[in-house]
Amino acid sequence: MNKTAVRDAILAELRAELDRQRAAAELARDEAISEESRPENKWDTHSQEAAYLAEGQARLTREIGEALVMLSSLPLPEFRAGDRIGLGALVHVGSGREAAVYFLAPRAGGVEVKIGGNAVLVVTPQSPLGRQLLGRRAGDDFTAPGTSRSTSRRITSIV
Repeated sequence: MNKTAVRDAILAELRAELDRQRAAAELARDEAISEESRPENKWDTHSQEAAYLAEGQARLTREIGEALVMLSSLPLPEFRAGDRIGLGALVHVGSGREAAVYFLAPRAGGVEVKIGGNAVLVVTPQSPLGRQLLGRRAGDDFTAPGTSRSTSRRITSIV
């Protein structure tokens, strides 16, 4: 699997999400400043709620923009046998009949893209799964967060 293609797909997904969030932020801002949002009495909190929503949407838009910048400039190192997992790694994990592919990135955790019919999930070093993967090597076993101890997973390869 080509890491550049994976990163390009993640960036495309983030750009689409940025467009959606910009539109949502504009709508929330318009609602917050509209004449209809003015409080009718001291207990009417509609305008305050609209302002909080607009602030949250604007913050999310900034965070997605920052993630785009960080991922665009993220080096994509080639990992060899025996190398430890680090940022930019494409990690193949298996457990019995199940297999998963993770891309370790500084931001955009939870974004999932399809590459050639395979799902690739972005994980960050701050996430429980990212902390489990960071520093491990191909062939290492680990227990994924949220699973029972009996469900061990193995890192099959690092690209």
